[in-house]
Amino acid sequence: MSLESVKSHFKQWSREADIMEFKTSSATVEQAAETIGVQPARIAKTVSFRGEGDKAILVVTAGDAKIDNKKFRQTFQFKARMLSPDEVLEQTGHVVGGVCPFGLANDLDVYLDISMKRFETVFPACGSTNSAIELTCDELVQYSSAKGWVDVGKGWEGVTVAETAPHVAHKA
Repeated sequence: MSLESVKSHFKQWSREADIMEFKTSSATVEQAAETIGVQPARIAKTVSFRGEGDKAILVVTAGDAKIDNKKFRQTFQFKARMLSPDEVLEQTGHVVGGVCPFGLANDLDVYLDISMKRFETVFPACGSTNSAIELTCDELVQYSSAKGWVDVGKGWEGVTVAETAPHVAHKA
């Protein structure tokens, strides 16, 4: 049902047909990169954290970025604590491996990490463990209703990644 909520979300921009569905898993950064045919850094991974109260927040980062706990605390004024898989499903409506900032079960705050700005396009999941969509960073901001860009990642700084597939045809 999660993939359907994402397709419904993208209908308002007539982009639902741009969602790619795969026969193989795209649940991890490595699997998604291999399935799509891009370097792992171009996979936009969505990480779910406990926010203030019982509301989660989502941070979308490049596939090669890790969350820097110190930067996270400085940015959000609370400790980075990831949700359990059950909490992720409850908060987002998406299973782990398909979590994305689209078609959410609840109105959650979404933040985008600057690690993705290195790329012309990135590939976030679309609510299932075998789906993705290719978006520019501007489109990602628009379609996710992101609150803004943050700098909470580490391990990607100074890493330049050659574009391996500027545009990917739909795989069945």
